[in-house]
Formats: sequence, C-alpha cells, structure tokens
Amino acid sequence: MEEGTSKSPTHAEGTVSECLQWDFREDCEVRQILDRIADKWSLLVIELLERRTLRFTELRRHIDGISQRMLTVTLRQLERDGIVRRTVYPVVPPRVDYALTPMGITLYATIQSLVAWTEHNQNEIAAARARYDARSDG
Repeated sequence: MEEGTSKSPTHAEGTVSECLQWDFREDCEVRQILDRIADKWSLLVIELLERRTLRFTELRRHIDGISQRMLTVTLRQLERDGIVRRTVYPVVPPRVDYALTPMGITLYATIQSLVAWTEHNQNEIAAARARYDARSDG
C-alpha cells in the first residue's frame, strides 16, 4: 500500500464495483455518477424536464448560457445513465422529445432538497462571501 493511502472501507482497493459511498478515487463509479448529475447543466435539464417533456430547442431556449454542443453532450450523458428518455418520432422533419425516466423523477426529488437548503441559506452564504471578500481585499 502506498504511503498516505487509507485502509478504511471507503478507500477499498480493487474493482470499480467495490466503490463505496464517499470514495474519492477518480475511477469510482459513484464519484463518476455524482460528477455527472451534480454539474450545473444536468441540474438545470433535470429541473426543466420535471415539469414536462421538452424538445431540444425548448430546453436550449430555457437554459441561459448553454451551447448547443453542451446541451447535446449533457442530454446524451443523462440518457446513457438512465435519467432521461429520448423519444424520436418518425415524422418529417424528425421530432425528438426528452423526458425524465422514473429514476430521473426520484433524482429530481433528491435535488429539490439541495435547492431548498440553498434557498434557506442563501442570505447567510451571501453575508459570508461579503465578509470573506472584504477580508481578502485588504
């Protein structure tokens, strides 16, 4: 074992399937999933799709600052992870809709807890930032 590594169960050696909660290794699947669903674009897509099924152009119009490429990448990753369902209709021009899967709906409920915490603490966080910035400027 390398110096500085831990023998605790959260730092299990071996395969990705052995990754446990709060495992910080880059190849840990739990970490990879958290990285994916907790990025700002994924959170916004999940929020919008909780309300209703949307087309690509509708999603892009509602998400300020996202590029077409980033939205495409985000939707593909969420679809690959089973969070978003992509439905293609055989019409001309092709129509593609995006919706949350049942698993995506349960994820939305979890994200709502984070949003509620943020809303509850936003003033305290703003004050802490102001104190920090005032201290750092001097």
